[in-house]
Amino acid sequence: MANLHHHRLTSRVLLFDRDDRFLLFLTLAPDASGVSRWLTPGGGVDPGEDHEAAAYRELFEETGLTGVPLGSPVWAHDFDVAWDSADHDTGHAEFYTAVVDRFAPSSDNWTDDEKVEVFELRWWSLDELEATQDRFEPAELVELVRRTLASKETQ
Repeated sequence: MANLHHHRLTSRVLLFDRDDRFLLFLTLAPDASGVSRWLTPGGGVDPGEDHEAAAYRELFEETGLTGVPLGSPVWAHDFDVAWDSADHDTGHAEFYTAVVDRFAPSSDNWTDDEKVEVFELRWWSLDELEATQDRFEPAELVELVRRTLASKETQ
């Protein structure tokens, strides 16, 4: 049987608190190895949604937040998927940013998969992300955080 190509659109939110820390979720990767990695809030764009609508929906589902202004995407990322159990082999992500007062995210609206696949959530500093040996995605996350923090300082 031939491999079928599946391209997945995703929206992600780099959510900062007022102390320049950002929220990441430790999640199980879709891979037989059982490896986990840290991700920003976000997920797939549903049929009939655009990236912005998906970002707002995912932010609510994964954190409980509503009414947070996201603005325009700050970064777009095309990627290949290497995980052996993923339902797609390529993807496109649009990244948004927001700044909020630090809060304890709610898991009340998590999907059944998220209830199984999310192990931990944590507010990170850029220094902590740069120093970690943990896996995170995308690989460009350090540079994206650095660039976002630098642009906040010039505003």
